[in-house]
Amino acid sequence: MKFYLGKTGLDATFQDSFPPKTECYKCGKDAKIMFVAQEWDEEEYICNLHRTTGKEGGLWLHDACAIGSYLCPFCFEVTSIMNQA
Repeated sequence: MKFYLGKTGLDATFQDSFPPKTECYKCGKDAKIMFVAQEWDEEEYICNLHRTTGKEGGLWLHDACAIGSYLCPFCFEVTSIMNQA
């Protein structure tokens, strides 16, 4: 897994670029990008940790993923955005 600090990872994604800020899930204020983690040529992938059933309560990743993690400077909570290849 490759890690990118701050804004350097905004384009390390399998879909649209990650935004530099996103709404904090807890307080609704602006959370700022901390890092992006992107799976690439891994021996083991997150998608292999659990099996997806495709049904409610059984959803899981089906491919490599990229995750942008954001920290809210107001309530100090982490919000993440994830996408898949």
